[in-house]
Amino acid sequence: MRKYLSGFIFLILSVSLSALPPFKETKTPEAPDYSNEYYWSTLPFREDAADMIPKSETWISDSIKQVDVFYIYPTLFTKGNTWNADLQDKKLNKRIDHLPVKYHASVFNQVGRVYTPRYRQANIDAYFDTTDARQQCFDLAYQDIKTAFDYYLQHYNNGRPIIIASHSQGTTHSRRLLKDFFDTPEMKAKLVCAYAVGYALYRDSYEVLTPCQKPEETNCYVTWATFKEGFEYKDKLNYFGDVCVNPISWTTDTTKAYGNSGILLNVNRKKKFKASAQIHQQYLWSKTNLTFMRRKNVLHLVDYNLFWYDIRKNAQQRTAAYLNGK
Repeated sequence: MRKYLSGFIFLILSVSLSALPPFKETKTPEAPDYSNEYYWSTLPFREDAADMIPKSETWISDSIKQVDVFYIYPTLFTKGNTWNADLQDKKLNKRIDHLPVKYHASVFNQVGRVYTPRYRQANIDAYFDTTDARQQCFDLAYQDIKTAFDYYLQHYNNGRPIIIASHSQGTTHSRRLLKDFFDTPEMKAKLVCAYAVGYALYRDSYEVLTPCQKPEETNCYVTWATFKEGFEYKDKLNYFGDVCVNPISWTTDTTKAYGNSGILLNVNRKKKFKASAQIHQQYLWSKTNLTFMRRKNVLHLVDYNLFWYDIRKNAQQRTAAYLNGK
């Protein structure tokens, strides 16, 4: 059954920067059991947020898709006095499903069966913490992702090629997942592409994996962090590392790319809104005619939305190249 994306996605994260109690003194939320479907935001062959498509797109049955997608969502746990999110928090789960999952994971539903594990994500305040608790908090969140991926490989994958997709905190974890699972010749060969967006990746983190250099290249990764054209980013929060791939041209050169396929913020206005993309000092400059976006310097929240149709088209290109043996 098809559902249609509607309305604007413009989530303003309220960073409270409140002082959390010491990590060891907080109650650790119950760990997920990935044999229970409750702990998956999305799974193939059931109706969920990853099935959403604009009216201009055609739904394709999961039964004929030859690729799997493992998606890791960004931070939506922005309030509370615990370091990690409670997966029994139905209100938070609903926000995750109806914001990042709906607008990110859905990008790939034309080519892949989408798996999205719920995980005990780190509180937004953990990014600004300077104690040992920060690493403990992120380690706990990543352990859920690693456990979920292990479960996926053992029970769902059945030898199928894989797309990894993530954003922001999701990329904090996917870059570790790539290292732990895909940085070998054998597993690299199973990777169609990793779309690890919105947080820093570094070339020397991997011995085998490398950034993609062209639109149809496979067994590689892409990443970008988006800012308003002309804005010089100087904050210490490292949205970007030493790799940036242009999500219109899908190259790493600094040539400005125009004429992308459209921004997905409102399904009825796909053709009206466009965005350019140009790599500047290993992050992305973008210019758009979308009014409220022109007033923002940091476009982190719409890293996917600005290039939704370009990502969707590129996933098709890479999948076709992979399945056809390049």
